Amino acid sequence: MVWEGSRKPERETIVVPDDFPSVFAGTPAHARLKALGDVRVFALRGADDEAELIRRLDRAQIALNIRAHAQFTAGVFARCPLLRLVSIWGTGTDNIDLDAAGRHGVTVCNTPGVNAFAVAEHALALMLAAARRIPQIDREMRGGTWPREFLTQLYGKTLGVFGTGGIGSRVAELGSAIGMIVRTWSARKGDAQAKEQILEAADVVSLHLRLSSETRGFLGARELARMKPGAILVNTGRGPLVERQALLEALRTRRPAAAGLDVFHDEPLKPGDPILALPNVVLSPHNAGQTAEVIRDGLLRAVENVENFLKGRPTDVVVQPVGRKG
Repeated sequence: MVWEGSRKPERETIVVPDDFPSVFAGTPAHARLKALGDVRVFALRGADDEAELIRRLDRAQIALNIRAHAQFTAGVFARCPLLRLVSIWGTGTDNIDLDAAGRHGVTVCNTPGVNAFAVAEHALALMLAAARRIPQIDREMRGGTWPREFLTQLYGKTLGVFGTGGIGSRVAELGSAIGMIVRTWSARKGDAQAKEQILEAADVVSLHLRLSSETRGFLGARELARMKPGAILVNTGRGPLVERQALLEALRTRRPAAAGLDVFHDEPLKPGDPILALPNVVLSPHNAGQTAEVIRDGLLRAVENVENFLKGRPTDVVVQPVGRKG
């Protein structure tokens, strides 16, 4: 890697430690970031290793985080005492130790809402693909058969949306637009009783919660058992929102009957992962937000957050410093 831009003592040192697979290098957002300081972009594997991440950050004051596989742990913040800002491309912050960031004087920003329309469309596509068994029928027809089994109609069915941020709210709108009865649950306002009632009533359950200590394992064996036998589970949030073994067992016994999954406990999925053997699951590789519009707008927003931070007016703040560095 080489430093880009002139090296002046007063310029910020900005590192993009995890641009793999690359979406940032060479973009308008990259050019805009270079106007703010000396920029170093790592478009190669390795950011998932803590020691390597620390080496890449080196003496950076600002990190622009692209991929969730880069884990900003307490150890990373302790070993990078000059770091003042982590600007995240995306909404999820589960790869950042937010408490440690605040203790070490680091501001954390993200880009909420940028991918809402794209992810919501993908969630709807997974619902329809699972309900209509499109991947299975496509495979069977290519194999020479003419399948005539009954399919699931979503019109008039109940959609349970868990998480009412930008994505969840848009999914609720799309569900209503195709004639579904929509019920929503908010992590800030919902209670356990409402959660169970929606799980029992829903023909489709769609997860759009942020992953945190409170939402990890949001659906376990008990919750999955409360779902209708013919229900469909859609997860475009985070894999660990659902307990892994409980999900596998539930899908093997077809309760819920099917699932559409864009997120997983281990990413990328390894060959031989049990989820790959289940015929009642529609899979996509955590790419619900991978559209040209989302990438363009999200990267520019992440750079804008850097600009505003340097002006002393931080935006999209998730965590502010609570103590001195060191």
